Amino acid sequence: MTPLRIPNRQARWLWLRAQGLGDAPVGTLDLPKLIHDLGFVQLDSIQVVARAHHHILWSRNQNYREPMLDTCLGRDRAVFEHFTHDASVLPMEFLPMWQRQFRRMQDKLNRAGWWKNLPDAKARDTIKARIRKEGALSTKAFDTKIDGPKEMWARPPHKRALDYMWYGGELATCHRVNFTKFYNLPERVFPDHLREAQVEDATQIDWLCKAALSRMAFGTVGEVQKFWDAVDLTEAKDWVAQQRDVVPVEVEAADGSWVSGIATEDIEARIAALAPPTSRLRILNPFDPAIRDRTRLMRLFGFEYRVEMFVPEAKRVWGYYVFPILEGDRFVGRIEVKADRKAGTLTVKKLWHAPGVSWTAKRQDKLNAELSRLARFVNVPEVCRLA
Repeated sequence: MTPLRIPNRQARWLWLRAQGLGDAPVGTLDLPKLIHDLGFVQLDSIQVVARAHHHILWSRNQNYREPMLDTCLGRDRAVFEHFTHDASVLPMEFLPMWQRQFRRMQDKLNRAGWWKNLPDAKARDTIKARIRKEGALSTKAFDTKIDGPKEMWARPPHKRALDYMWYGGELATCHRVNFTKFYNLPERVFPDHLREAQVEDATQIDWLCKAALSRMAFGTVGEVQKFWDAVDLTEAKDWVAQQRDVVPVEVEAADGSWVSGIATEDIEARIAALAPPTSRLRILNPFDPAIRDRTRLMRLFGFEYRVEMFVPEAKRVWGYYVFPILEGDRFVGRIEVKADRKAGTLTVKKLWHAPGVSWTAKRQDKLNAELSRLARFVNVPEVCRLA
């Protein structure tokens, strides 16, 4: 079958629409559907302006407010927390297809030296017995201490045990309070019909790959594998080899080269229905799923980006927490901005224009409007802009 050729601009439009960034972020908010359509939303504790998960959702519908996700998780049980490429929330209905990921994550930890001080099965059972008796508990309910030096990512024994059981599905996130996770027994969090469903491993792999490709529109085999990071590359390759419904494609990169990949079987219908993405300017979060795969980002948009919060300050190219700026189908710059909720200010520290982008008064007005919207989102009344 001759591969379908997708020009670069068309590819960018497809990707942005698949990622919920094709339309202006307005209208009625259906939060469970938004998370379902994205597939997952990464969680992160850093709050320079807003935590990543809140910012990601707000970027797609600016009627979103921070308490809504906690309600979706803790009261409505519409989502659950687990690990894709990182800690994330996923639609609760995906739970039967996540059985293998519980096993895979615990297997990884069993092989990892980081878990060499893991409390034994008897100690872990004692923790579960406390939760069974007392209800949901956070790590603050325990008092074991870190052995040895307090290095980055070091965990006291009880935290290792709680996380180990969480990764393996033996415990589940019940709710969060100020981002502190509360652990509970899975039968108290997950609906019985989803928790007890038995799905063959091959069926899970098929679902995971199809669901990933659907949310990407097109991609390489490696990109399909990385979407959930719940299958390995060999499994993804085997899945593609068995498919008759995927469409072979060649996608034009920003530099004019062409990359082979696969697309959904409805790719031609998606292309026929394409409309230009909104020209609204948006400040995206560094952990936004649209930019998470830096290789794909560079290939499609010619935009080089990395997070530098863990890079020593002297070695940073841009800054600690720098936000990419999307306008239409182009990344036109990046901005360093910080919210001080106590002082009631959103401060622009630095602004960089992308090479070849003319920073017109109209574009600056768009940025100012987005900064004002962002300030309202985090409930600060004043925006301190660059002179």
